[in-house]
Amino acid sequence: MIHDKLRVAVIGVGHLGEYHVQKYKAISNVELIGIADTNPVRAKEISDLYGVKAFNSHKELLGKVDAVSLVVPTEQHFEVAKDVLSRGVHLLIEKPITYQLQPADIMINMAREKGLVFQVGLVERFNPAVVMMESLLSKPVFLESHRMNEFTARGIDVDVVIDLMIHDLDIILHNVRSEIKEVHAVGMSVITDKTDIANSRIVFEDGTVANLTASRVSNKNLRKIRVFQPDAYMSINCLKREISVIRLDADLKNKNQFPQLSAEKTTFPGRDPLADEIASFVNSVIAGTEPVVSGDDGRKALKVALGIINQIESGCRSFRAI
Repeated sequence: MIHDKLRVAVIGVGHLGEYHVQKYKAISNVELIGIADTNPVRAKEISDLYGVKAFNSHKELLGKVDAVSLVVPTEQHFEVAKDVLSRGVHLLIEKPITYQLQPADIMINMAREKGLVFQVGLVERFNPAVVMMESLLSKPVFLESHRMNEFTARGIDVDVVIDLMIHDLDIILHNVRSEIKEVHAVGMSVITDKTDIANSRIVFEDGTVANLTASRVSNKNLRKIRVFQPDAYMSINCLKREISVIRLDADLKNKNQFPQLSAEKTTFPGRDPLADEIASFVNSVIAGTEPVVSGDDGRKALKVALGIINQIESGCRSFRAI
């Protein structure tokens, strides 16, 4: 049966799942068939608010849709995703893909065997400032990221490396076309029983170095990436969605005949990375193309994240109060 619109659903309509509902409702060639959530009170709340049918179980949805967003807790990703993929339904799964590599491999293989789009929700890849940065990269020699959050109770079921740093790992691994040579990591618990602040230094075979810091116990929110390469220095503010590019201008000289620097800032007001991510998923399903952030990308970031976590757990683990 041919449908005029892509039939979609959202499984899991908590804090982030509600945003998925909003974005799908705004796409003209999409029909939001329904939602599912294990909390019936929350499901009814979202159903009433957005005028969409609530189903008692995600399994009831799967015969009625072409694609779904899976926005359930990470520990449920594997079991629910298997149900989705086994029914031939295209899948956008929120990050991280899973907690372990083996179930990630099973999902990737299921999607590949059935010819399904399998996209991982590493939304920062759709930040317009990051997209522009990628277009300007030539041969980066040093990349530095800071991803800092004020403490909230949301997301503390996972390590900060999985919760926050994985976004920057994905960006860096996507853009540095070299194998990893060394990883050095430190981190510690501050408030929770998991790592709340972490730093990792990654050295690639081609000599590129990346330094990543993530914290969920900061006094302000910060999302910045800095890049050094032979022809430019770039500073990307992911929160403000702006990028500054500084270059050496050989034609412009000061009174001492030294070359001068030229700076250009580009901002992207009004852009919505999550809306772009979901639109990209929809377009991949309709066109039958590889998603921007594939299951393999999600697995690659997870593999490095797990290595960082293992290294942290072998060292200092606790923050001592004064």
